[in-house]
Amino acid sequence: MLALSAWRLPTVDLFLAILEALLLVGFVAGSAVFFIWLERKVAGRIQDRLGPTRVGGRFGWLQTIADGIKLLVKEDLIPADADPMLFRLGPYIAFCGAFTAYLALPFANGWVAKPLSIGIFFMLAVMSTEVFGIILAGYGSGSKWALFGGMREAAQMVSYEVPMALCVLVPVIVAGSMDLNYISNLQAGGIWNWYVFHDPFTFLAFWTYFTCATAACKRAPFDLAEAESELVAGFHTEYSGLRWSFFFMAEYGAMFAVSGIAVLLFLGGWHTGFLPELSSTLASLLGDAEQSYGRYWLGWAIGNTINAVVFIVKSWLLVFVQMWVRWTLPRLRIDQVMMTCLKYLLPISCVLLLGVSVWQLAVYPWVGPYFSYVWCIVCLALVAWMAWKVWTTRSRLPTSVTGATNLWDRGPIPPELVQKV
Repeated sequence: MLALSAWRLPTVDLFLAILEALLLVGFVAGSAVFFIWLERKVAGRIQDRLGPTRVGGRFGWLQTIADGIKLLVKEDLIPADADPMLFRLGPYIAFCGAFTAYLALPFANGWVAKPLSIGIFFMLAVMSTEVFGIILAGYGSGSKWALFGGMREAAQMVSYEVPMALCVLVPVIVAGSMDLNYISNLQAGGIWNWYVFHDPFTFLAFWTYFTCATAACKRAPFDLAEAESELVAGFHTEYSGLRWSFFFMAEYGAMFAVSGIAVLLFLGGWHTGFLPELSSTLASLLGDAEQSYGRYWLGWAIGNTINAVVFIVKSWLLVFVQMWVRWTLPRLRIDQVMMTCLKYLLPISCVLLLGVSVWQLAVYPWVGPYFSYVWCIVCLALVAWMAWKVWTTRSRLPTSVTGATNLWDRGPIPPELVQKV
């Protein structure tokens, strides 16, 4: 019997590992499908149009599915001047780098495929391997445009990962751990417990990290590796069909991963900000772990499901901000992108790391958590004021001058402008 148990246990572990991998692959692929549809709707809204409306009803839900079917039936083409092996390996290596990061990403309290005490270090390390796939794709395509795009991406990712990692160390110093599950649980309770409101250095570290993460994901205005106006399509110029889709699954997967890291480190993780930790609270309310294990487990599962929904919604909001920035700001030049990193973001991140170290040693023992209450109110008031200014500022688009749209009441058009039109 012991021999049979010893034989079956690795089999069960292998089955669970395969199941977790399939669930994560499904989540990454499903998220990519949803994000592509969402980005089209966001772009349409910003550009005063509707976006997809024909396939899948009024909101075009099935447009991305239709595009996926089109990619599957496309012919698999390899350029004559390309290196066949490198050309094939490029998109798969890029996708593996983004996918592997999900193994250490906790979606709720204890819901993580591979719990690691150095989870944040593992995620940053494996996501950095995506650049190898992009370099192989650019070099193996046999195209100068693809090669230029790969070289740009290598320089950009290597540069921006340094200040991004330094900003990640700011909440790590506050928590004293690199375990993402532990860091998130430290932010349970009120919204003032979130590390973004811990002190001024963590608040600035969040915005600096998010800027660096946007650049590391090749999102506009930092999408120099895919600059259509300069490099045709960048490193994936020669790709089509299924292999082309792997690059976009890697991009959208990395967007959610870096957003999830920001949520776990700065924005309270799966905690709502006004309720206690739900999994342990509901489990203790429904039953005792020893006497009524079934009800205890049910409460824990329900609470963790709500936690996972909260975490995913928070991450989706940050992904939405990345889409918003892409369709709002113009693309920077390559020299501006590198100057922004090396002359501004890198020194700022070093100052933030030094500042939070001094804060934890010399200031926090005196002010304690009371400063977080005041700082939380100040930060929320600042964000509310900025949102109010954006919402109430009159648009300066040409449509507000020519009167081409009547969706908003902008007042009468000056006569001199009407004559010019």
